[in-house]
Amino acid sequence: MPKDIEPTSKNLEKKLDLLIKRFDEQKGIIDSYVKRERDWKKDKVLHQREVKKLEKTLKKYRNE
Repeated sequence: MPKDIEPTSKNLEKKLDLLIKRFDEQKGIIDSYVKRERDWKKDKVLHQREVKKLEKTLKKYRNE
């Protein structure tokens, strides 16, 4: 086995650091997506409540 390919502690350490950095990047992307999704769902619920409230008001004025 050539020395270039032979795993050394330095090479393994560098590869491990690279994998950890990639993991952190992916985790950040996923966390950001989850936060946006939760915000969107919260806004959706609030908008649905407002629409229902306005529909009730509209029905009330139409029946008068």
